[in-house]
Amino acid sequence: MSTERVVGIGAGAAGFDPAYERGGTGIGSELATTDMVLNIGPQHPATHGVLRLRLTLDGERIVGCEPIIGYMHRGAEKLFEVRDYRQIIVLANRHDWLSAFANELGVVIAVERMMGLEVPVRAVWLRTLLAELNRILNHLMFLGSYPLELGAITPVFYAFRERETIQAVMEELSGGRMHYMFNRVGGLKEDLPYGWLGRAAGASAAVRKRLPDIEDIVLGNEIFRARTVGVGRLSPELVSQYGVSGPIARASGVDADLRRDEPYLGYDELLRDGVLRVVTRTDGDCFSRFSVLLEQVKVSLDLVDACLDKLSALPAGPINVRLPKILKVPEGQTYAWTESPLGINGYYLVSRGDKTPWRLKLRSASFNNISALPALLPGTMIPDMIAILGSMFFVVGDIDK
Repeated sequence: MSTERVVGIGAGAAGFDPAYERGGTGIGSELATTDMVLNIGPQHPATHGVLRLRLTLDGERIVGCEPIIGYMHRGAEKLFEVRDYRQIIVLANRHDWLSAFANELGVVIAVERMMGLEVPVRAVWLRTLLAELNRILNHLMFLGSYPLELGAITPVFYAFRERETIQAVMEELSGGRMHYMFNRVGGLKEDLPYGWLGRAAGASAAVRKRLPDIEDIVLGNEIFRARTVGVGRLSPELVSQYGVSGPIARASGVDADLRRDEPYLGYDELLRDGVLRVVTRTDGDCFSRFSVLLEQVKVSLDLVDACLDKLSALPAGPINVRLPKILKVPEGQTYAWTESPLGINGYYLVSRGDKTPWRLKLRSASFNNISALPALLPGTMIPDMIAILGSMFFVVGDIDK
């Protein structure tokens, strides 16, 4: 006979006496056992948003995990269907609020492909530059917040110092701190402010110079290594089964990156020039996932510098394509996917020739990354659960949409 006891995060396993719960003495195999179900969330700060995990425990060991989502569902895909293609961009950049420019990019690429638009070359290189700056901003957030979840306070101050350095040039260019709304169908909102390329180069150099501070203070810390090395190993088989992508997949040895495998924007040329390289690890544990994220910042800084050189060498020219006031997309369908900071984002667009899409379906990286938790967490201890959950690098808005 088995009974179930459900508690919240505040109850914890400490102080729970199964023998008392059964009314027995705690001696003898004939006594009934008790399953404890522990609710992590939906308000717990370790979950990067409103996510709930329903854990089944055997003592302090996890034997089952059920992610429960939907607490901040906004129905973004249905909202897309009643807005024209220009209005969609302002909604699309919010599902992963740490990757706003990347979110906008996927939508406009899909629409441009349907319309057969060729984006001006200066817009192509500026989009590539901004996509990598946005990738750095995303990764720096997790490089600071992940050690914080394990008890290390200092790294978040270093990471946010670097974020503010990059954020300053992004805000100067677009006018927005998080939701840039800078992409347009056919190009970008407007041209660069005078001297911006030099200030962007200075920001890149400053971050590159100070990045070893984060690396030294975290990767060399014996407590951080004890909490992450060998913890939460994600196998390549699980990566494939659950569609996990991005830094998490590459930390498990899955060598996949759309920037190299199906190049878009200026990545094909950057690959030929030897600037773009794909960072992988083989252990698939929490430490490897953090290490990949840190190394990818270095790669993105290289890509930023290369894009700045390209833009500096380009002559003056248009930054967008002139379009009619009412934008209608020809009837048909397409699927565009991009290598967003957290993994693969896909945009399935179906048009019936109107000014609004008939369907715009999002395939978000965070949803698939979190889907692997029921297979990853069983067998681990409760303290390791926080380390594993934080290393899956997700944004809840990117799950619920």
